Amino acid sequence: MGADGARSKVSRRALVVLAIVALCVYGVDQLAKYLVVTNLTPGKLVPVLGDLLQFQLVRNPGAAFSIGSGSTWIFSIIGVAVLIFVIWYAPRIRSTAWAVLFGLLLGGLLGNLTDRLFREPGFGEGHVVDFLRIPFLPAIFNLADTAIVTSMAMFLVLTIAGVGLDGTRHVERVADQADDGLVSATSDADAGDAPTADGPTVPGASVAEDAPTEHGDGGVDAAGTADAAGSADDGGAVGTAGTDRSSAEPGDQRNSGFPRSRSDAA
Repeated sequence: MGADGARSKVSRRALVVLAIVALCVYGVDQLAKYLVVTNLTPGKLVPVLGDLLQFQLVRNPGAAFSIGSGSTWIFSIIGVAVLIFVIWYAPRIRSTAWAVLFGLLLGGLLGNLTDRLFREPGFGEGHVVDFLRIPFLPAIFNLADTAIVTSMAMFLVLTIAGVGLDGTRHVERVADQADDGLVSATSDADAGDAPTADGPTVPGASVAEDAPTEHGDGGVDAAGTADAAGSADDGGAVGTAGTDRSSAEPGDQRNSGFPRSRSDAA
């Protein structure tokens, strides 16, 4: 019960971390989009860090980084499906790192899906608000896209490192499985060779005891012959005593009919 309680505690902690990260990403993304839409003119470049980072408001009907423009409904359906999968899969997470990963993914999906569902031109066809431009990428993106890409990078790192959803590494899991197999094999061996009252049982000892040997049979037969001989001697002695008594009793009966002496007769 202690292990189950610890596992449940870790699971709740991971879910709390996931929810906090997702809410933070979603809230910051929606706040940034609100400020950009309210204060920026569409298409106008606003330097933030020189040419390294610029703001430029655009409305994207496609996927992340303005990919697949004109397929808004498809991306809306895919976004809903992925969102449902993340929510369904979240209770299996035991690792804080994986909780952060899924929190980033969930928050980013919610941010862009909110735009597609509730922004112009209509439900399910809304255009996503993008405003971040950097010289390394030709596309314009937003904070939700950044969270999604960051979660994908974390996925690669955790997968390469062999970190599972429970937080253990692949090498540790293999070692634990090997230890479990060794303990199981040892338990089976101990159960098969369990000690008895006379001492530890040696495999095959019962067969050796039951199986006759060349010298052992002679010893057993000799002992048995001696016992039989002793029984026969005892029986003979008893039989002889009985015969003596039997032979004596008829004699006494025969002699009892005659006087034993003349003085007795007189």
